[in-house]
Order: sequence, then structure tokens, then C-alpha cells
Amino acid sequence: MTVAVPHEEVGARVRVRRASIRDFRNLRRVELEVPPDGLVIVGENGHGKTNLLEAFYYLELLRSVRGARDQDLVRFGADGFFIAAEALGARAREISIGFERNGRRKRVTVDGGVVSRLSDALGSLPAVMFAPRDVELVAGAPGARRRFLDVALALTSRRYLAALQQYRSALVRRNSALRAVARTGAGDQRAAVWEPALAQAGAVLWAERLAWVTRAAPRFAELCAAIGELGTVSMRYASALEAGSNLEERLAGAFAARRAHDVRRGITHAGPHRDELVLQLDGRELRAFGSAGQQRTASIALRMLEAETLRAATSAAPLFLLDDPFAELDARRSTRILELLAHEGLGQVVLAVPRETDIPAGLTRLERRRMVDGVLTREDA
Repeated sequence: MTVAVPHEEVGARVRVRRASIRDFRNLRRVELEVPPDGLVIVGENGHGKTNLLEAFYYLELLRSVRGARDQDLVRFGADGFFIAAEALGARAREISIGFERNGRRKRVTVDGGVVSRLSDALGSLPAVMFAPRDVELVAGAPGARRRFLDVALALTSRRYLAALQQYRSALVRRNSALRAVARTGAGDQRAAVWEPALAQAGAVLWAERLAWVTRAAPRFAELCAAIGELGTVSMRYASALEAGSNLEERLAGAFAARRAHDVRRGITHAGPHRDELVLQLDGRELRAFGSAGQQRTASIALRMLEAETLRAATSAAPLFLLDDPFAELDARRSTRILELLAHEGLGQVVLAVPRETDIPAGLTRLERRRMVDGVLTREDA
């Protein structure tokens, strides 16, 4: 897996032809045919524009992009929600997801077949979502940046996805064992038994994260400069574990060395779940010292890297979900961002904005729909 070559010609793209949404957040029933180039959703805040984009993105990630529980996504008074799409250029031609509030059961169907493991359907509809809240990727806690890495890599590397699942499972069990040891005074072997699995999976996560960041760092700086950042922007992977051979063995040693400390605290302090994606401007952390505009530029560059990573893995431009992405940006930077996306192969676009005047000049050609109280209508209706 590599970051896309900056100037390659990309013709293929993911395209949603039809979408059906029922009882998802405030959307009671939406039946939508999406034009080849995409469309613009216009509506005041709080009426459901972001909910519509979230429904599209749910078909890729199989969970809420905003971190909500599935039961909290069900429209008030409904028994569950249903989302389906017919797509071209994606791994699946048809994908549907149904969730029942009672029993909290989720059923995923891909091309007519029920998926037994949710991980097999992950990434079926490649999409990238840009939103003003993305600034938390830069200004927020390290966990936001680790999640960014995990999503980008899990969607494009089956090996990474399997390792991530194994690591998270072993981490939960080791932490539970640590607390049990502290509570009962039993031997710490109850925690140690989970360390080989943690080390094995953690070595994969560490190596793939470092490789991606190393390859993507020059492109990240290039994108920030192209958007309009005048300073020197950098990105690096920071870990207590130094690069070298025998990663698995060294991780196992770190878990063992900190086990007594971990028992006292009831949590695992070593491993990739403690690492950081460090973003800097002129040698200072963007998180702490960057202005709002600089942090916004860096967050958009990260999303553009995510799009390039998806395109490199699938050989097609992903679906672009733009949730008022240019809010608080001047027209010059907005234009540059659209030019960069177009140059790399802008896919089908679903843009949500509060007013028609918020539609960037490069996207005014797209058909328009209006969203009012969760109901979608044509502009001329």
C-alpha cells in the first residue's frame, strides 16, 4: 500500500446510483437517485444534512462517524434503522445494513449475501468525509490521530485490520486481568498470558503505521503548502519503541517490564495504543501552537491523504462527503482545495451547506436538493 503518486491520472471512481435510508437519526424515509457527479444538499443547520452524509459513511465504516451507539442512531419512536445503496466502482455493487433496537442486532448484506463477520464488509463503499469538526484531528487529544491512522489503514490493509482487532481484544483482556490481580492479590500471570498476543498484533500496527507516516509525510507538507500554509509543516510517528528489528520481542519485553506498574494502575501503559502522530509547524506542535486556520489546513490535508490512500488501494476515487467543509476558510483556500482534489481525481461528491451562497464556485454545477426537517426535496419542487 502506498500513498498515491501526486500527478497520476485517475479515471475510475466510486459512484452511488441509488440510496435508501429509513429511520436513521431524523431521516424517516429518503429514497435518492444520485447524479453521476454528485449533488448538493442545502438546508439550515439541525435539519438533517449531516445525518444524510453520516448514513452514506456508515456503509463504509459500519458505525457512526460521530461515535454514536447504533441504538442512538434510530429515529425516535422507530424500531430500528435501514441504509442501502447501489454503487458502481466499489468493492460491492449493493450493500445494505439494518439494525434492530430490540436485541441490538445488526444485519449487513453485500451483493445479496448476509455477511457473517462485519469486518468482511468494512470498506465496501469507499468514502471520505470532510467536516469542520475534523480540526480535532489536529487540535484534539492523541486518540483522535491514532483513530485516524487506524481507520485509514484498516480500510486499506486486511493485515492491519486483523491485527487491530486482535490487539484491541487482547488489550481489553489484559486490562481486566490487571484489575483482577490488584483486587485479589493473585499472581500477575493472569495478565501476562495476554502479552504474546498483544506483542504479535502490536508489532504489525507499529510497523504499518510507521511505514505509512514515513511515506505520507512529504505529501502532507506538500498539500499544506499547496492549500496556502507558508510555514514548514511536518508529520512523524512518535513511539516509546524505537525502530529496529525484533519488534514483537521488544514489545513483549516492554509489557513484562511494566507489568507491576500496570497492576497498580489497572491499565496497560506500553504499546501502540499509547503512540502519537505528531504534527508540527516550524518545529512546534500544531496542536498547541497552531492558529485555528493552520489547524484547519492541516486537518484538510490529512483527509486528502486519507482519500489518496483509499484511491491507491482500490484504484478508484472514493465518494467525497463534504459537510460544509470550507466553513471559516477564505475563498482562495477553498478554491485551492477543490483544485487539488480535482487534480488528483475528484470522485462523486455529496456536499452539504446551509445556504446556496456557501456552494464553492467549482461545485455550482451539481444538482441541488433541499433538506427540511429530515425531508429531502428537489430545489424546484
